[in-house]
Amino acid sequence: MVKRGSIKSQRRVSTSCQVIGVTAALTISGGAVRAENMNDALVKAYQSNPQLNADRARQRAADENVPQAMAGYRPQVAATLGVGLQAVRNLLPDNTIQSATLKPWTIGVTVTQTLFNGFKTANSVRVAEFQVKSGREALRNVGQGVLLDAVTAYTNVLASTSLLDAQRANVSALRETLEVARKRLASGDVTPTDTSQAEARLARGQADLNAAEVGLAINQATYLQVIGAAPTRLAPAEPVDRLLPTSRDGAITQATSANPAVLAARFDVDVATTTISVAESSLYPTVAVQANVSRSMQSDSTLGTYGTDQASIVGQASVPLYDGGLAAAQTRQAKELATQSRQVLEQIRNQARTAAVGAWVSYEGSKIAVSAAEAEVKAAGVALQGVQREAQGGQRTTVDVLNAQQDLIQARARLIGALRDRVIASYILLGAVGGLDVRTLALNTPDYLPEVHYQQVRDAWLGLRTPSER
Repeated sequence: MVKRGSIKSQRRVSTSCQVIGVTAALTISGGAVRAENMNDALVKAYQSNPQLNADRARQRAADENVPQAMAGYRPQVAATLGVGLQAVRNLLPDNTIQSATLKPWTIGVTVTQTLFNGFKTANSVRVAEFQVKSGREALRNVGQGVLLDAVTAYTNVLASTSLLDAQRANVSALRETLEVARKRLASGDVTPTDTSQAEARLARGQADLNAAEVGLAINQATYLQVIGAAPTRLAPAEPVDRLLPTSRDGAITQATSANPAVLAARFDVDVATTTISVAESSLYPTVAVQANVSRSMQSDSTLGTYGTDQASIVGQASVPLYDGGLAAAQTRQAKELATQSRQVLEQIRNQARTAAVGAWVSYEGSKIAVSAAEAEVKAAGVALQGVQREAQGGQRTTVDVLNAQQDLIQARARLIGALRDRVIASYILLGAVGGLDVRTLALNTPDYLPEVHYQQVRDAWLGLRTPSER
């Protein structure tokens, strides 16, 4: 038989439990307070994430391969200057010795222009351009990864905060239940067993609260690492259903055609194929023209100063006959590397297809998980009310009510996790099909355009400063 005093305590604990559930749900799926939203966090990560900025610098460095290759089209100009002393000692027919100290100096300019080198320059430029295109897709892939990390960090902080609030309310309710049990023990209404059970339940609740605090601290640190700023008040996170493909087959098609990893691998095949032509160019003749202008002067105390002016234009042709098999080996090697790159492309296509299927299944499964968690919360709430009514009639004990309340709290915790997983799964699927970028998400930040730097340096003939004046 349960006393009236215990029923009042059970009602208060049950009310606290219901508040926990409402607060947790609002933290993830709603809320009226204006706070930093998901797009704000993604903008910060896109602008300041060190990994992404480092990869942008890598891409800018790759852009410089193109003007390096194009240098083969341009003349090579060199200036020479020589100054020295020259001692001369001559033995004359009459056995006399004539000596003099000369002061020669020479200045000249040589211009060399390659006319034909087996198309090596043209193919080298093509290789560099394909490398740039491959690097841009690799940069886009890194950007997708950073944005996905930011989404994960954001939703983890939200979920951890909600879970922490739930555990705090749970501990508060358990403390109240323990105090009631102690008072009833003093009045002889319950046995020491009821008090011990309440103490054990409170200890478990405090351990869960500590675990929630630790989890939140870790997720906040990860948020700072990925996004570049500590989390403050975060707005609810929503899945990006409107941007996703509507079918599994559609997801696979987009992933194998638009995923940046696949596109980068395609350009890598172009790089490897064109490298074969670069290697074969060593087997062709090389034709160049060289122009030289120079002045040589020397002076001594006897003859005075005299000199020579020279100017010449010379055509040069070099035909390789045998180089020890070097060019042939390099050509065979390039062909094998091209075969490797094709196999890597096929492998990456398969990986993209698998990732798309996994992302689609996880995304669909997350919807079911949310529905199941919501049904569980609803059923657990109904069960708690039933246990409370049965307790009023003496058919249930305080421990039964506490167990039902604990089931409801755990159900709400699973709902928080399911809502978090649903948001993350939608962004994972968007990344798998190659759409996790600034333009698709309509983020309020300028899109980083690697083409701008490429055009700034492609035709640069000289200059040591980068376009950013470094």
